[in-house]
Amino acid sequence: MLPRKNSGWSCMQVKTTNVYLMKPKILVVAAIPRKGLADLEQQCDLIYPTNSFMFSDDEIKLHIREADGVLSVFTRPLTAEMMNEASRLKIVANFGVGYNNIDVARATELGVVVCNTPHSVTEPTAEMAFGLLLSLTRNIALTDRELRVNPNFKWGMMENLGTGIYGKTLGIVGMGRIGQAFARRAIASGMKVIYCNRTRLALEIEEKYGCSWVSFEVLLQRSDVISLHCPLTAETHHLLDEEAMLRMKQGAIVVNTARGPVIDEKMLVKYLQNGKLGGAGLDVFEAEPRISPDLFLLDNVVLTPHNATGTIETRTETAREAAENILRFLEGRRDISVVNPEVWD
Repeated sequence: MLPRKNSGWSCMQVKTTNVYLMKPKILVVAAIPRKGLADLEQQCDLIYPTNSFMFSDDEIKLHIREADGVLSVFTRPLTAEMMNEASRLKIVANFGVGYNNIDVARATELGVVVCNTPHSVTEPTAEMAFGLLLSLTRNIALTDRELRVNPNFKWGMMENLGTGIYGKTLGIVGMGRIGQAFARRAIASGMKVIYCNRTRLALEIEEKYGCSWVSFEVLLQRSDVISLHCPLTAETHHLLDEEAMLRMKQGAIVVNTARGPVIDEKMLVKYLQNGKLGGAGLDVFEAEPRISPDLFLLDNVVLTPHNATGTIETRTETAREAAENILRFLEGRRDISVVNPEVWD
C-alpha cells in the first residue's frame, strides 16, 4: 500500500507489464546531470529547469501542484509551504545524503516518503575529509598561498614544519559508511582509530578497522584528530561546543565534512585563536554560505566550499541513485533509503 492513499494516482493502478499507461510527473528542482536521470526520463515525465540552473521558490510551488514526485537538491529548501501546494505528491528523493533542506515532519504528515542518497557520496566525502587532514597537518594550503604571494617566503630545513599523522589517534564521530571509509584511509596511513556511535558496531567491523567504541567524553580526551561524520539533529547541534573543546587534547585537530552547526563556530574560532586547538579542516559552516570572517585570518585552518562530493562522477551517480529511489518506489518496492520509515504505516 502506498502512503498517499487519497491522491487519485497510484502506480499500482496504472502499471501493466512494467509499462505505464500514464507517466508520472517528477519535478526535478535543479539541472543536475541528465545522464544520471536517463532511466527516470524513460519512465516518467520530467519537469526540469531549462532557463536557469534551479527553479525558484515560486516556480517550485507552481510545478509541485502537478508532481507525483520531487527530486530535490540539498542546496534548495523544500518547505512545508511548498509541499502544501501539492495534491499528488508521494515521494521526495533528495539529491544528497543530508536532508535537513526538507521539512521531513510535514512530509510525513502528508504521507510523503522522503529518501536520500547515502551510497554515492561515501567515497568522495571520505576523500575530502582525508584531504583536509593532510593539507592541514602538512601545511599544504598554507605554504601554497605563501609561495604565490610572498616574495620573502622563507625556505629552510626548520621552516614551515607541520605534523605527521602516523601513529596518531583519530576519533571518528559517526562511524557509518563515510566514517568507515575515512577510517580505512587513516589506518592505511598508520593512525589508530577510536569511534563513538549511538550503537556499537558489529565485532567483525571493529576488527576490520582495528577500532574501539568509546564514549564521546573519552573520544574528546584521547583523540589527536577528531573527524565529524554524524547527521545534524537536535542532539548533535553544537556537539562540539565550548565544554567539549575544553576537554579535547591540547593541539587537537578538527575535521568537519558533516554539517556546519555540529560545531559551535564562535567557540571554534576562540580556541583556534588561543592555541588550545591545533587546527581545523572545514568543508561546512554554521551559517553557510556565510563564513565567520575570523576563520579567514587563521593560518591553522583549511576551508573548502561544501564541496566534499564535488566531482562530476559523484554528481552523476548521485542523480542516478536519487532517480533509482523514485523508480523503485513507483514499482511498489521498499528497498530504498527512506529517512521517515514511519510513513509506510
